[in-house]
Amino acid sequence: MVSVWRKSSYSGPNDNCVEVALGPVVGVRDTKARHAGQLTVSARAWRSVLDHASSLSVSANAGTA
Repeated sequence: MVSVWRKSSYSGPNDNCVEVALGPVVGVRDTKARHAGQLTVSARAWRSVLDHASSLSVSANAGTA
């Protein structure tokens, strides 16, 4: 079970984001629909998601200089 939920500091005061709780099991939930539950994945799977998202960001910015 996850316990400490955090949202990105870039989210600002609005609830238009997702929250993540890190640990051996990572929880992800929508701040607008916390009552709807959460997605849980292994820490290894979450790391894979972050690595993939990071590689997309790097390739998207490759042409800007």
